[in-house]
Amino acid sequence: MQFLDDSLLPQNQDKLVITVAPYGPEWAPEDFPEDIPVTMEEQVQKAVDCYNAGATVLHLHCRELDGHGSKRLSMFNEMIDKIRTRAPDMIIQVGGSISFAPETEEDGAEAKWLSDEVRHMLAELTPAPEQVTIAVNTTQMNIMDLMSEAEYGETSLANPALYQAYREMVVPAGPQWVEEHLRRLTGAGIQPHFQLTCMPDMETVERLVRRGHYKGPLNLTWVGIGGGFDGPNPANFMEFIRRAPDGSTVTLESVMGNVLPINTIAIALGMHTRCGIEDTIYDPHGNKMGSVAQIEQLVRISRELGRDIANGQEAREIYKVGTQYNSTEETLARLGMAPNRERGQIAVPIREMA
Repeated sequence: MQFLDDSLLPQNQDKLVITVAPYGPEWAPEDFPEDIPVTMEEQVQKAVDCYNAGATVLHLHCRELDGHGSKRLSMFNEMIDKIRTRAPDMIIQVGGSISFAPETEEDGAEAKWLSDEVRHMLAELTPAPEQVTIAVNTTQMNIMDLMSEAEYGETSLANPALYQAYREMVVPAGPQWVEEHLRRLTGAGIQPHFQLTCMPDMETVERLVRRGHYKGPLNLTWVGIGGGFDGPNPANFMEFIRRAPDGSTVTLESVMGNVLPINTIAIALGMHTRCGIEDTIYDPHGNKMGSVAQIEQLVRISRELGRDIANGQEAREIYKVGTQYNSTEETLARLGMAPNRERGQIAVPIREMA
């Protein structure tokens, strides 16, 4: 992405799109009973409350009545339908990691993703969500890496089996699965939202575009949670932003105490933010802080900096929800990327004037 002399002025930036992840599948309800919804009505109401607070993208997971993460797509269908009725302008983004929650505490060793074919079934959700998150490149996802014992010690993650399961978790996202998943999602009119862990992931996405496996807008999230992903080092996310195509959007995401500072930087840079109890359950002083309060905090900071908050329709326009392109060449041009090299062409291909 290019930064001009006036790029940090809020009047030259897109309105802020706030993604909220309020379901926190790694936590047990008793870890934060005031803010972890369990019943279907509570889960739907949480989405409505987050939208009313200023979040326009909902990162969605579901829980069963026993408090454990649901792996039943029928429950996702029901929840999407109810949220669509109550908050019709909210962008529903289903988390592609729906399957990693253990069934019980005793099953900590089973904190694994479902089979490839079952994960492809996200493309069959009815009603279809606007987005499904997608990882590229199989990666270690040790979500415990940057959590201190002071943060998890009084929660269910202190259970040795759960701790070890989440510490050893791996995101399977090999080339064949990614290409097929993109084909099914876009075929169903669902926009993939790329969750990327480091620069090699960004380079893989560019190859997917250049080889014609994906023809659409690029909405990217840099996930700086350590444990196999980039760490929350400003050099990491600034390089990611610098290398992101000019026509893409970038959201910055981190974990625990890094969430607020990285979101604040994202607001100032003209990028987008993500908050919610899936990322942290604490404020900067170590007190429990729910998803709605986190949204309200980002709204205040953004307005102090002079940057307006996108409403649901504006967020759809920024993310280009519902848009797909007709060819690889059109995709490259729309994303502001150099065209593919033609046979016999030397040097770096440049875009021709229309």
